[in-house]
Amino acid sequence: MSTDIGKGELLRSLPGLAKEIAKYREMILANLVMVGEIPAPTFGEKERIAFLMQRFSECGLHNCSVDEVGNGVGVIDGEEPERSILLVAHADTIFADTVDHTVTVATDAVTGPGVADNSLGVALLASLPTLLEGLGIRLKSDLILLGGVQSLGRGNLKGLRFFLANNPMPIQAGVCIEGVPLERLSYSSIGMLRGEVSCAVPVEYDWSRFGATSAIVTLNEIVTKILEIPLPRRPKTNIFMGSIAGGTSFNTIARNAVLRFEIRSESAEIAHHIWGQIDDIASEVSSQSGADVAVDIFARREPGGVHFRHPLATTAREIMRKLGLQPRTAPSTSELSAFIDRSIPAITVGITEGENLNEESESIKISTIATGVAQLLAIIRAIDGGHCHEH
Repeated sequence: MSTDIGKGELLRSLPGLAKEIAKYREMILANLVMVGEIPAPTFGEKERIAFLMQRFSECGLHNCSVDEVGNGVGVIDGEEPERSILLVAHADTIFADTVDHTVTVATDAVTGPGVADNSLGVALLASLPTLLEGLGIRLKSDLILLGGVQSLGRGNLKGLRFFLANNPMPIQAGVCIEGVPLERLSYSSIGMLRGEVSCAVPVEYDWSRFGATSAIVTLNEIVTKILEIPLPRRPKTNIFMGSIAGGTSFNTIARNAVLRFEIRSESAEIAHHIWGQIDDIASEVSSQSGADVAVDIFARREPGGVHFRHPLATTAREIMRKLGLQPRTAPSTSELSAFIDRSIPAITVGITEGENLNEESESIKISTIATGVAQLLAIIRAIDGGHCHEH
């Protein structure tokens, strides 16, 4: 089945494609279970990448390797290797290797830590060589399959950024694969600064001073002041308080506390201005309380991306609607921003529906996976067929 077909013919083939993909359900689920049961916290993805490389080798991919930072790379050779399409799924999850990673499969659900974000994405990378061969889909372009490492949190997309900076193959477009949600479509990135405010009470702290208190109470004062920062409605801007941790017990004064936060804005300038205000708040509270307060920004995203009418975004919407899906478009802070930094057109799509995201009981729906994979393959074929290029 050549990809050298018109867009109309491609769209008409989608319902049948989804039915054909459903025949590969057991293979996809088997890869998902095996991937999901390998812990892969950020900076600890080595074993999961090794599994992906094993799968690529078993599928007969000769051009596969692990690069200097640990990314797993496999290439399905195309008929015209002077151009390529990059598919990336981040291999890391938010769950530590001490968490029980047992994955259970029920009638229409798979449950386990990280199955949605993003074990399913990695499982699809492992399944794609077999899927394309079984469906008889031959591409003109090389198809690069990348299991990206060090993507989340302090990883700051290091794996994908390294690959894009050092890859010699010309990439015409990228697709970021996320397990959930189906109907997700991101083609732009919002500006983002991710960091921590840490508060530590020195060992020699004078507890007799007026207003002396614990690190938790001091951090609470900082949170209160952050919430008082005025945020513009346009450009859209938010401050997300992700988590607060501190203290050790009921009857022990907390000497350390940490706030994890993100500043998101359509304007990079506004995001950096708010960062400055948070830094000022930390300095003020530190001088008043005597606690050591520090602000650490360790991840950044710049706003950008393709526009609404770009052929890649337009074609993706057409494909989704043909499959009975209603595209839900929203800016992303995921791998998409690394493509934007390199001026490479790219989108992020989800594969199925999920529940209890970021919890150990995270689960995904099995029955909609075939539709999500059909969407992904159709987007790949559309890019390969030249239907997603801006002229």
